[in-house]
Amino acid sequence: MKKFLFWFLAVVITLASAVYQRMTGPTHPLTVKSEVEGVEIKFRLPRSAETSGDAEIAFAAPEPLGGHIEYKRFKTDDPWTQVELERRGEQLAASLPKQPSAGKLAYRVFLGGGWAPEAVTGPEPIVMRFKDPVPTGLIIVHVIVIFGAMLCSTAAGLAALGKKRDPRRLVLWAVGLLFVGGFILGPLVQKAAFGVYWSGFPFGGDLTDNKTAVAFLFWIAALIAGRKGRPARAWVVTAAVVTLVIFLIPHSLLGSEFDYSQVPDPGRPAP
Repeated sequence: MKKFLFWFLAVVITLASAVYQRMTGPTHPLTVKSEVEGVEIKFRLPRSAETSGDAEIAFAAPEPLGGHIEYKRFKTDDPWTQVELERRGEQLAASLPKQPSAGKLAYRVFLGGGWAPEAVTGPEPIVMRFKDPVPTGLIIVHVIVIFGAMLCSTAAGLAALGKKRDPRRLVLWAVGLLFVGGFILGPLVQKAAFGVYWSGFPFGGDLTDNKTAVAFLFWIAALIAGRKGRPARAWVVTAAVVTLVIFLIPHSLLGSEFDYSQVPDPGRPAP
């Protein structure tokens, strides 16, 4: 395989996996498609918000459609709270109260054109998670380094499939970038967003942290197997495949979650 084709294939595989991971993540905006009293509607609803202010819900909906949103704190016995959607030109909008970092709200959107509004978001509510603002520069550097780690991982795996390329240098790059992106920059991002550096094993069940640790362990094994000039092709291919599968798991799945059990329902009077 020629050098251009080799890197082109590595970039395509990496980009495809990154896009898939992002699009299937639980914080990616949810697309809603429905028909309300003969009117077809399609819009996107947020599943992530910042603690700097209330969460704005706004979407295009032609007149005479109107309705309301029902929400409650996620995984609680709170009653549903209703807030009316306000007409703003071609859009309907409402605000949901901000929550603590890693706090979540479950919400449902009801629309109608004069009759009883119906839930257009389906039988299950949408879950929105709140996070503290993260410096843009930190996010950009983290994404670039993690993308570089995924690219080197994929390239090392492709190199190990044949006998003309030595994957050892790419293995070193994959290990180094994965360490920096997953164990230095990643915890800094998580600390800024949710107040903790690490919430994976043994401190919690954060899937993003845990899958990073698993991928890193496989690459360490491939690195050790490649000592004394051995290409260790089987180890490298295994590590690359495991990393690809792991990074196909949606980002933020089973992520940090605020415990509301010790926080009273703000809608209920104190005893």
